Amino acid sequence: MNKVILMGRLTRDPDVRYSQGDNAMAIARFSLAVDRRFKRDGEASADFISCVAFGKQAEFIERYVHQGTKLVVEGRIQTGSYTNKDGQKVYTTDVVVENCEFAESKASQDGNFAGSRPEPTAAAGDGFLNIPQSVDEEDELPFDI
Repeated sequence: MNKVILMGRLTRDPDVRYSQGDNAMAIARFSLAVDRRFKRDGEASADFISCVAFGKQAEFIERYVHQGTKLVVEGRIQTGSYTNKDGQKVYTTDVVVENCEFAESKASQDGNFAGSRPEPTAAAGDGFLNIPQSVDEEDELPFDI
């Protein structure tokens, strides 16, 4: 069985190209910085893992993913080799992405943990919080007013 599940952040924007021919297919290449579980000498360390996605997954990555995005990637390890322009044999190891999902919300990704929801004002004299007028009762409150 060849199955990999990773969670990490993109080290840079993905490199997306399209194959030639009648049925052009998107190919996205990116690397994930995946934290190691244990620290050495008190310092956190990470592995930088090369990933490649094809077709719809690559189009999704091209459209919605950028440097720093935290993803969960599911796929398989694939090895290969080629001869570079200097005549040297180069060996490769990539994770071929079969599925990927965001690992955090857009708000926490942007560093805005409070979101756009208005905060309740201070407690009134009766001990209840005043609800801001901007809150739409039907969508925001889990109970009837």
